[in-house]
Amino acid sequence: MIRIEHVSKTYAQPVLRDVTFDVPDGCLYGLIGPGASGKSVLLKSIVGLIKPDSGAILVDGEDVTKMDDLQLGKFRLKFGMLFQNNALFDYMPVGDNIAFPLRRLYDLPEDEIQARVAERLQRMALAGFEARAVGGLSGGQKKRIGVARATVTRAPIILYDEPAAGLDPVTSQKIFNLLRDEQRAANATVVMVSSDIDRLLTVTDRVGMLYKGRLIFDGTTEEAKTSQNPAVRQFIYGLDEGPL
Repeated sequence: MIRIEHVSKTYAQPVLRDVTFDVPDGCLYGLIGPGASGKSVLLKSIVGLIKPDSGAILVDGEDVTKMDDLQLGKFRLKFGMLFQNNALFDYMPVGDNIAFPLRRLYDLPEDEIQARVAERLQRMALAGFEARAVGGLSGGQKKRIGVARATVTRAPIILYDEPAAGLDPVTSQKIFNLLRDEQRAANATVVMVSSDIDRLLTVTDRVGMLYKGRLIFDGTTEEAKTSQNPAVRQFIYGLDEGPL
């Protein structure tokens, strides 16, 4: 379980304000909210890339905020992460991009690495893409390569930051369906930040909404859809009147 307890973070102004919620094991949790509401900062805080000013972030009972660099290095083996811009290496072919965390973090024989890469590409419907150049891929293909790299270590927790950003609606839905299928197949715990609300809500189990750094909603997807909170309703349904 991931537990966020009274987390706050301030830069020039407050970004996160006393945020508390749980992500149960095996849950696909969607984190939504307007731009600059603290979503990506919270996601990076969960994996220890950003340290909150106060509060605790507990992952399987371990407090991320109290870990030193050595402890964080070991702790991050529990995670796979897809960054908003995919963070693929243009100078590496597709296969080496996917294999990167395996080679960097684990002492595995090369034949096992290649087998894992091939399995991931097969799952992404990109079989045989190992030698392809990243620069020649479509936006949707790059996203799938990013998903393959995020999941190749078989980590129990996956974090996705805007996994469908910049994609057309059809490709976006395919990406969300793929992420849901991957989560279910691995029984992974997933936290996903996305602004593509319509498609995000087709795959989530639970939803949290940040607004001006505060968590104003935390509940099931169905509870989010029927919420009477004006800010939640406005954001989910794109209403032109409300507090946002």
